[in-house]
Amino acid sequence: MNNTITDTNFNFPNQKSVYKGKVREVYNINDEQLVMIATDRLSAFDVVMPKGIPYKGQILNQIATKMMKATEDLVPNWLVATPDPNVAVGHLCEPFKVEMVIRGYLSGHAAREYKAGKRMLCGVAMPEGMKENDKFPEPIITPATKAEMGNHDEDISREDILKRGIVSEEDYLVLEDYTRKLFQRGTEIAASRGLILVDTKYEFGKTKDGKIVLIDEIHTPDSSRYFYAEGYQERQDRGEAQKQLSKEFVRQWLISNDFQGLEGQTVPFMSDEYITSVSERYIELYENITGETFVKADVSNIQERIEKNVLAYLK
Repeated sequence: MNNTITDTNFNFPNQKSVYKGKVREVYNINDEQLVMIATDRLSAFDVVMPKGIPYKGQILNQIATKMMKATEDLVPNWLVATPDPNVAVGHLCEPFKVEMVIRGYLSGHAAREYKAGKRMLCGVAMPEGMKENDKFPEPIITPATKAEMGNHDEDISREDILKRGIVSEEDYLVLEDYTRKLFQRGTEIAASRGLILVDTKYEFGKTKDGKIVLIDEIHTPDSSRYFYAEGYQERQDRGEAQKQLSKEFVRQWLISNDFQGLEGQTVPFMSDEYITSVSERYIELYENITGETFVKADVSNIQERIEKNVLAYLK
């Protein structure tokens, strides 16, 4: 399918290496800049689905870059330019090997752990008597170790991060501070759109001169969970599921088709109709999160378009 991009194999001037993540492909240019391409790959339960989702890469890249610009007064970030709808270019950073997950509500993974009887998550206590999707008294930070492609990210406590020397205490305090500030700003942006930012994750890196900066994506439907604010409390009071704006609808579809990324399970067949419906949901997410109409980029030949735009930028 020419109208999705699921793999790239570019050879840019001064290219040193390529790193392929679950969704993004990162080209190292001269050990100075990174060209990050958001593909249309869809990952759920840490498994990459067999088909791409039209416009998904563009949507993720454009939300992430808008949110970086909306938070750069609070936290420095890696971003320098966006030469193509699917591409972000930024400073080369050494990534921290933890994801800073922050949760304002008992949802998703936290709710599944809570249901299983656990009251501690990543060394943080969760209050008794909570229902799924209830708001925490204060947002909690529940970090995860960064997995290489294909492996599940693992919960880890602040104590273990420091004990194992994954991050120094001095740096970790900065990561926590930045995480809380970003989540507060993200919460305010979401509220202005009639949304609740439920939980999200941030990734950070260090530039060559030792500055800690925000990297990767921020406040996208892949890295975050959103609820609609209208009717939230009524749904909680009635014990109903919340109206979600996140990738959770894909996870729920997979669960209902007996797939959770466990050994021996196979990814269910995704029909063209289903793929189109996922694409439409992502466009809806974009428009709700940004408050802007989504403008579809020319997808007649995405590879050619990206290559041309990146080469023009690098010149």
